[in-house]
Amino acid sequence: MTDHLLRMLFCLTFFSFFAPAFQETVNATITDLSYKNMDFAVNLYRKISTYHDQNIFFSPLSISTSLAALLLAADGVTHEEILKGLNLDQLHRANQPEIIPHLFQLLCENITQNGSVKLDQDMAMFVSDELNMEKTFEEQMGKYFEAEIKTVNFSNTGESVAYINDYIKGKTKDRIQDMISSLDPETQLMLINTIFFRGDWKNPFDPDLTRTEAFYIDNYNMVNVQMMYKEARFFMGHDSSLGAKVLKLPYDHGVSMLILLPNKGVDYTAIDDEISADRFQGWLQSLVEKKVEVHLPKFKMEESYELHKLLSEMNMFTNNANLTKLHKDKDLKVSEVLHRAVIDMDETGTTAAAATTVGITPYSLPPSFIANRPFFFFIYHEDTNALLFMGRLIDPTKN
Repeated sequence: MTDHLLRMLFCLTFFSFFAPAFQETVNATITDLSYKNMDFAVNLYRKISTYHDQNIFFSPLSISTSLAALLLAADGVTHEEILKGLNLDQLHRANQPEIIPHLFQLLCENITQNGSVKLDQDMAMFVSDELNMEKTFEEQMGKYFEAEIKTVNFSNTGESVAYINDYIKGKTKDRIQDMISSLDPETQLMLINTIFFRGDWKNPFDPDLTRTEAFYIDNYNMVNVQMMYKEARFFMGHDSSLGAKVLKLPYDHGVSMLILLPNKGVDYTAIDDEISADRFQGWLQSLVEKKVEVHLPKFKMEESYELHKLLSEMNMFTNNANLTKLHKDKDLKVSEVLHRAVIDMDETGTTAAAATTVGITPYSLPPSFIANRPFFFFIYHEDTNALLFMGRLIDPTKN
């Protein structure tokens, strides 16, 4: 039989808010999932950062959700590799094979339970009209991920590309266009996960106070940026062991951005290996509310990643994947895992079309937070600490 190509395309863009509302019986387990996903995010970030010293932005929750869906198709070594790569092997139960997809389902449901949060997250499978999926797999995708099943004639590559790109464009409110440019005519399935996020600041910045200021990329390079200004009460902290300030900027409806700003003279690359779920929890616990003068650059980013290469380095899909729960044909392969994320941050908010306390003390230096040099940022859901997006801003002028 001719080898079939299984293309897994994860088009991961942005969200639109989360609110509290938790079932007591699942809260701890969902918290465990969020904690594990944070460490997966950091591991992926470090892989990306080894390739360049530029801007980084991605949605770890979206990527892990897509890979959790792929768990339903995988068996044997492939299933084990995905679990370990996602850092979820400790949550897996052999007598409950669907527990991981179920946890992702519960997380999404509890985030949006009371209706105050709009989370535009969609999953779709574009399936070759020649591929007969296993009925169980198809039912599980609908049950846990509400995935749409769309039949495509991949041999007509031009029509298929246009059809899939139109779907992605619509789901991301036109933020992501022309995600794919070509298709192998032997493609059997594409998995698309789209997430759209719009977050309005709880304390918006005044556009009339935005000024052109210097942003220092490094000791030798400087660019002029539009720097937003706000003086208000914010939660702020300091990680003395890392030499970095921490600032929490809340959006409406229980989502916040946490900014980690290395002190002057501290190289951000020295912090890369120190970020972890424990550190993140410690930062949150160290925060103290006070009046702060904040300077924050406006910026836009659009970043794309060929994740299949990075995931291979994280020991996922190291060999031909065993996807026999999707289709009995053992020749199915994961040929591509693509991810694209967009962020647009301005005075009104953010549009995105992704602990120990040792050495951590409340920040007590003069109340200013001037982000005029490279920093890290994390967009997270407060009740679950689920990390939605993670980024590193090196140059605000690079889109």
